[in-house]
Amino acid sequence: MKETWRWFGPRDPVSLDQVKQAGATGIVTALHDFYRGETWPLQQVLRRKAEIEASGLAWSVVESIPIHNSIKLRSGPYRPFIEAWKQSLAAVAKAGVKVVCYNFMPVVDWTRTDLRFRLPSTGYALRFDQIDFAVYDLFILRRKNAEADFLAERIASAEARFHAMSEERRSNLEQTIIAGLPGAEASYDRETIRPLLAEYKGVSPEDLRANLIAFLKEVVPVAEESGIRLAIHPDDPPWSLFGLPRVVSTRDDARAILDGCDAAANGLTFCVGSYGARADNDLLAMVHEFAPRIHFVHLRQVTREKDGSFHEAPHLEGSAPMVGVIRTLLEEEKRRRSEAGDNHEIPMRPDHGHLLADDVDKKVNPGYSLVGRLKGLAELRGVMQGLKYAIPELGE
Repeated sequence: MKETWRWFGPRDPVSLDQVKQAGATGIVTALHDFYRGETWPLQQVLRRKAEIEASGLAWSVVESIPIHNSIKLRSGPYRPFIEAWKQSLAAVAKAGVKVVCYNFMPVVDWTRTDLRFRLPSTGYALRFDQIDFAVYDLFILRRKNAEADFLAERIASAEARFHAMSEERRSNLEQTIIAGLPGAEASYDRETIRPLLAEYKGVSPEDLRANLIAFLKEVVPVAEESGIRLAIHPDDPPWSLFGLPRVVSTRDDARAILDGCDAAANGLTFCVGSYGARADNDLLAMVHEFAPRIHFVHLRQVTREKDGSFHEAPHLEGSAPMVGVIRTLLEEEKRRRSEAGDNHEIPMRPDHGHLLADDVDKKVNPGYSLVGRLKGLAELRGVMQGLKYAIPELGE
């Protein structure tokens, strides 16, 4: 697999030289200053490509071209925003990038409740705590009718925790949940998020899925013409937040997306951690079924907790069968080599590394510090090399 690294542009605390030191050869990035659905200017796309290549690396994956909220609702000015997305896709194609990762999560992107969850190793992980999220939704944001989305036992637990929280802890929780994590497409405060949530009143998962399929039927032909493979990222976490519909959470969801627009260019980002946060997702069965349409891979782990909470785990530990997933992907690469020659590598990246060593006291993007991901990439590389040694045909 192609070893890549997510880089947030020139302002990223991790430099391109450090990426090379980690052993990655490909960069996963975007034009992060363009996040409101506007067209990416070709000149700036080419400037980013030149910047990456000047460091001896390749721009392997775009993550992500943001999808404007009107497209997800298929209302208001959605038509011009679809055209802008197509134009951005064309600009990326001219830069020679062949894979575009994107997501269809409404209003909020990937979400955590704790950015420094202390581990027994003394490092720190990202964590999603179900009760903390309920505290915010029910007693801080006070979303209308939120009680309908929680069991009575969880409401009681959340109320007790809310009253035990200091004002500082409540404020930090709010910032963590809605202020926007790295790579997220928007940042909110309490007053700006409420009207956006209200726009989805009455929008069912079936409605959102239909809007996604309609969008794909317009943009996939453009991707095909440009030689680009689209790779939708799963919901993170893979269930409803704030009462919003989410439609990229399960095996059935992924199947519906691929069947709804049945073209090779319409594929998946297989994020082991996102799909793996649900115990009812059989990851090995999913990677076997969808392998031909997996265009990008996030190799990260989570440890699921009894109440549905989870935290980021070491890349080779946690709740997912990581070695089995990697073996299946190497088998898929072998199949592609036999059919398509050079066009066989699946780009992968280590994701959401722990905060370790001297990174603990540095300014870092949460989940995207250097040492934790370097450690994860080294471990994943070792698994890949070990599998190729034990099963030589996987490396042929």
